[in-house]
Amino acid sequence: MADITQARVLIMATDGFEQSELFRPREALMDAGVTVRLASPGTEPIQGMQHDTPGQTITPDATIEQVDAQDYDLLLLPGGVANPDTLRMRPEAVALVQAFASAGKPIAAICHAPWLLIEAGLVDGKRMTSWPSLRTDLANAGAEVVDEEVVIDGQFITSRMPDDIPAFSEAVLDRLRGGQGA
Repeated sequence: MADITQARVLIMATDGFEQSELFRPREALMDAGVTVRLASPGTEPIQGMQHDTPGQTITPDATIEQVDAQDYDLLLLPGGVANPDTLRMRPEAVALVQAFASAGKPIAAICHAPWLLIEAGLVDGKRMTSWPSLRTDLANAGAEVVDEEVVIDGQFITSRMPDDIPAFSEAVLDRLRGGQGA
């Protein structure tokens, strides 16, 4: 993409998202001039978490069913334990992830968010990372699992934890600028 200010990124999240993994990449994208929208199962505010403590809320721009992968350049999936665990049980959330993948669009997932990639059947043969407790799930689904702050394999950008957010955000911005992500 020649002009990053023309980029459109969709973040998908629900209650229980790790606060820093949504707000910090979102802020980095918006600071770069990227249009960012948030989709959730409903339009009521969703609850962020700071590890095990409730944090800030944020109001989604649309429901998952109201958005179309064709309208966006990249899908960003924050972690937190409850957020991706809830979303992977929602057919419309899994279908949206699959739509981004089928369209060849980048998908960036941090921490526990690769659970959605597993549920969508997208990790077999891919090199990925995640929060340590998901690594067995990724491996069982056929991924090559590594312990690195950012891993890029084709359209997928994965990171491990909140400490990786600066590198994760830069990889996402680089992809939107037309690079490979890191």
